[in-house]
Parts: sequence; structure tokens; C-alpha cells
Amino acid sequence: MNRDERDEGRTGVEPSDRGANGTSGDRAIDESREDGLENTPGGGRTPTAEPIEPSVPEEFGLVQVWWGDGKGKTTATLGMGMRAAGHGFRVHLLQFMKGGASSVEAVRGEYNAIAVLPGMSYENLGHYGWHGMADGSDEEKHEAQARAGLERARELVDAADRADLREPLALDGDPEDGVHMLILDEILYAADRGLIGESDVLELIESKPDRLELVLSGSHDRPEFLLDVADLVTNVRKEKHPIDEGQRARSGTEF
Repeated sequence: MNRDERDEGRTGVEPSDRGANGTSGDRAIDESREDGLENTPGGGRTPTAEPIEPSVPEEFGLVQVWWGDGKGKTTATLGMGMRAAGHGFRVHLLQFMKGGASSVEAVRGEYNAIAVLPGMSYENLGHYGWHGMADGSDEEKHEAQARAGLERARELVDAADRADLREPLALDGDPEDGVHMLILDEILYAADRGLIGESDVLELIESKPDRLELVLSGSHDRPEFLLDVADLVTNVRKEKHPIDEGQRARSGTEF
């Protein structure tokens, strides 16, 4: 069976009807599908970068949870935020408990990148060190900063509720004017360490507007209290990590 015969079997389009890029006109439609969509979106076309213009997500509004003992929770949510910003959606990152440690420099690479990316912004309410880690940091300050992060998260959710998320938002606008995606990084650590209550996190979810994509990350412990209310739950599991062999955090991968 040659390539055209294989393609014909997948799409129901005659080879002679195909354009030069392997599609039928602009789209290769599978007539057997009730929804009329392509089997392979893009039809073999190579994506290209385009100027970022304010836009509106059509299907935002889910609650995502990223937890686990593996590296990559923050990395994954940052990458998703970058992707959303690339589509012209307004994204904001609020970090809890990300104040750093002796192995981490004051400058984080993601902040430098976000600063020059249209449509994405960040703020950090973390206290130096990690709660419960006997690193010499003040435990009361950890709790105070976590509570401040919770109050800030409430403000941002309320702002999104007041905004018209059916319309494009200014890429350089303040997050107080509304965002399409709100990433609350390490909020699950704050919850499982008792710095904020599980009920506080549930109230945030309950109060969010329908079109706001809310992303929660952090914690090595399974967030049982969120499993019924989250739309997406990802366990980032560790198979092997160089930290177990004494490797310290590295610039460009961990910060």
C-alpha cells in the first residue's frame, strides 16, 4: 500500500483531490467522523511563529492540579503559561513559598523570560528558605507570606470575575484588570504544610469565573481534597533525580 492509499483510508479524500501539502484544499476532513474534524489537525502543515496579538481562549475554564515528587511541576505550568501567552491570552503567575535557598541565586531565569514575553506577568510572595526545613528561616514569616499569597490569589480571582473574559485583554495590562489563566505555583505545598487551609483552596476554586483557567501546583502529597473538583490532575513522579546524589540546583534547569 502506498502513501496515498494509506492517506485515503484515513481521511476518505481521494489522492487527486489533495493539495501540494498533502491536504484536500485547506483541510483534510474525515467524512466518517460525526464532528467533521480532521484526524490530524494541521494536515501536515508546519507551524510557524506569528506576531502575538491579544486574543480570547475559546475553551478555558478548567481547574488543573500538578503534584508529585518529581522535578517539573513548576516547569510544566510555566511552559503552559508561555504557550497560552503565545496565543495572545493574558497569563499571570503567582508563586507561593518560592523565596529561594542557599543553593539558588537571587535571579531566576523564568522571571527574565517572562519580563520580555507579551501577555505574561509574575509575582513572588515567597519567604526565603522552605517551611519546616530547619534552614534557619523564620517559620512565622513563612505562614504570614503564605496567607498574603492566599489573599492576593483571592484578589486576582475576583478581578478575573469582574473582567469580561470573552474579550481580548491588553497584553501589557495589570493582572487586576483580569487574566485568562492564573497559575498559583506551590499553593499546594502551602496547604499540605498547614500554612493555609484546604478549605481556602476549595473556596478559591468555587469563586473562580467560568472562563478562568486556574492552575494549582506543588506538594509531594496526593491532594485528595481536590480530586473531585479538579478537571485535570497530573502526578509528576520521580524515577531518578541527581539531587539524590548530591547535585545542587542548577542555573537554567532549576532556577
